[in-house]
Amino acid sequence: MTILHEDKDLLVVVKPSGLLTVGTARDKARTAHYLLNDYVRKGDPKSRNQVYVVHRLDQDTSGILLFATSEPAKRFLQEHWDETDKHYLAIVHGRLTPPEGTISTYLAENTAHNVYSTGDAAKGKLSHTEYRVLQETRESSLVEIHLLTGRKHQIRVHFAEQGHPVLGDRKYGNIARAAKRLALHARTISFLHPFNGRRLTFDTGMPEDFVRMLGKR
Repeated sequence: MTILHEDKDLLVVVKPSGLLTVGTARDKARTAHYLLNDYVRKGDPKSRNQVYVVHRLDQDTSGILLFATSEPAKRFLQEHWDETDKHYLAIVHGRLTPPEGTISTYLAENTAHNVYSTGDAAKGKLSHTEYRVLQETRESSLVEIHLLTGRKHQIRVHFAEQGHPVLGDRKYGNIARAAKRLALHARTISFLHPFNGRRLTFDTGMPEDFVRMLGKR
């Protein structure tokens, strides 16, 4: 992982596609959390240094992840998460009409852990995904996404239900047209530093493999 920023309270990194944010019952070692814990302990198993998870990205989503290095920093960042600004890039199937707008639905999750939109406000959580098309090819669109709420699989579900699934999305998209990776990238994040109060902003630009994917379509 590339480290974008490091101080006594924070670590801002770029997670590659395919890496878990935190461990599961099956896999506890190959995660961003595990690797960064090892990094701050500098190989000393007796060290008390550790990182704290502030938010997560899906395993197949690449991009910026923010970790705290103390409990107070974690609490501050999570309590002020509504003030955190997040933008993503995605390559979706087809051409969007209109080329910009906001998708708003109530999202719920079933027992099979699939997220879906529901008309019942009591069952789902209101979710907003703002988007703007940046580039189009014959078969796909590069979209900039402003995540106004942060529900599980929100971007993937919203675009799939519009008939424009994210390229490579094997869960909500079309396997026959799948790419080698999920074409979803957390490009920018802007947040308040937990102790000095300054707003920090980080931008990774567009991943190189997105350029290749667009060129092939």
